[in-house]
Amino acid sequence: MKEKPLAACVIGWPIGHSRSPLIHNYWIKQAWLNAEYRREAVRPEDFAGFVGSLREHGYVGANVTVPHKEAALKLCKPDERARAAGAVNTLWFDKDVLLGTNTDIEGFLNNLDAATPGWDKGLSTAVVLGSGGAARGVIYGLLTRDVERIYLVNRTASRAEAVKAQFGDSIRLATWQEMTGLLGGAGLLVNTTTLGMTGEPPLDINLRCPPSLVVNDLVYDPLETGLLKNARERGLRTADGLGMLLHQAVGGFERWFGSKPQVTPELRALVEADLKKPKEK
Repeated sequence: MKEKPLAACVIGWPIGHSRSPLIHNYWIKQAWLNAEYRREAVRPEDFAGFVGSLREHGYVGANVTVPHKEAALKLCKPDERARAAGAVNTLWFDKDVLLGTNTDIEGFLNNLDAATPGWDKGLSTAVVLGSGGAARGVIYGLLTRDVERIYLVNRTASRAEAVKAQFGDSIRLATWQEMTGLLGGAGLLVNTTTLGMTGEPPLDINLRCPPSLVVNDLVYDPLETGLLKNARERGLRTADGLGMLLHQAVGGFERWFGSKPQVTPELRALVEADLKKPKEK
């Protein structure tokens, strides 16, 4: 009798856009595992019930995406990274306990390490755009690399103040109007907003900055955002959102299936090709 495959999934609403199945099923095939990874479209009002019956649905764990990441925090035993980010994107079981973490943090750091080696060497000042869960994860990651000053730029002052209250005096609040001046003394710029994403307004920034500035955009659709294009035309080093998407997937796969996968050029090319397909109307 053939063994039932191990299964994991990504839970979201909507979920059709997720590239996670493409990534994880590629790794499953590479490792010759008896496993599969699926999408699960779950409405917000049904999310708690679905997570509470993950095993009954046949899953050893799951990824969590929009709009469920904050809700997932309350439905599991989160680690320090998840609590710091205020969001969970990866769930797995330790015996009967459902654990949660946020692999966006390691995805962010490992992507920068791969795309722009040495980016954190002597880095004292960073500028982060946005104040949502992604920004919190980025800030947590930067603080683990001993960045002294992080300027947080957000249109809603109260949200930015809440982030500062969480992380302390390393966080400095700034306005969009102050951006150009800040970049003159910064070593890293990170966009965690949806500005520049396909279907969203553009992100217009005057990159009047030293040639040593590293620019990281977490948006991965389009592959080359306006911000990254502008930065590359100026000869700046860049890291894109697709790299982070690939690197954040490693931790979940290893926890569920017991095998640590590699982010390879072949995998990146596979996802790039999928992103470049014409959008369905």
